[in-house]
Amino acid sequence: MTTEPKRTPQRTTETPPSSSTGQGPSSLGPSSLAPNSLPPNSVAPNSLPPNSVAPPPLPPLLAKINDTAVGFVEHLGQFGRMTWGAIRALFERPLEIRSTIYQMESLGVRSAAIASVTALFVGMVMAVQFAIGLQKFGGMEYTGRIIGLSFSRELAPTLTAVIVGGRIGAGIAAEVGSMAVTEQIDAIRALGANPVKKLVLPRLLASIVVMPVLGAFALVLGFGGAMLICATEFGIPAGFFLRTALSSVTFMDYFSGMYKTPFFGAIIALVGCHFGLITRGGTEGVGHATTRTVVVTSITILIADFFLTKMAIMFFPSR
Repeated sequence: MTTEPKRTPQRTTETPPSSSTGQGPSSLGPSSLAPNSLPPNSVAPNSLPPNSVAPPPLPPLLAKINDTAVGFVEHLGQFGRMTWGAIRALFERPLEIRSTIYQMESLGVRSAAIASVTALFVGMVMAVQFAIGLQKFGGMEYTGRIIGLSFSRELAPTLTAVIVGGRIGAGIAAEVGSMAVTEQIDAIRALGANPVKKLVLPRLLASIVVMPVLGAFALVLGFGGAMLICATEFGIPAGFFLRTALSSVTFMDYFSGMYKTPFFGAIIALVGCHFGLITRGGTEGVGHATTRTVVVTSITILIADFFLTKMAIMFFPSR
């Protein structure tokens, strides 16, 4: 009986395809990997240039400064775009005459009381300060001249703009901001109207018109209050006070102060409308918008006053 030898199974090996077909392991690169083959939170090999390192995070102070600077530039861009839109809307028909007249009454007539009280008592305070100071040097007769020049060139327009601007700007920001948080501005856009033409332009025109009137009104009342105090407290006759003041104040002195008021009115209206239009966050956001409007309006008016005063000295020098 013959026994067959045991056959051992032969292990077959498959030869890899040649590299010329593009199917072999040597042709596999990073781009042929499956999308899920990379570990999580890893960066794709081709997403960064070679020898590149991720930038380190900024220190907290620099990061805060950077965020502030970026926010300031964004506000400037939005402010400039709104201002340009208001200028373009000025030449579009129909004109918002009825709304402009209403805003003149709301912003101008209702601000006359605070402008009157402020100018009257500032004039009285200035009369007391200058009269006491000049009395030491025997120059009481110059009180009317100094008060007339200071009021006509600087105090009447600038102080009125700062005091009245806080009231007007806060009112505009609160009104427009309430419309923004209740989506009334979005409704205006949905109806095909321009919110800048409907909301910004009437307030801008009204502020430009009423501020010169309020400035002239404050000048008369402040001068009258100073004349009253000088006549009753220091024995300076009202006629003498008036003559000396009018002999020193020229039309250029008056014009160099009053020509600032339209610029102040434009600043007040545009700043109030800007913070009103970007208001978010309900009633709390409206409160923040009004606060920021008052602060920014006061600072901007004082900064603009410096440059406008320099221009007035250059173009309208006093004799």
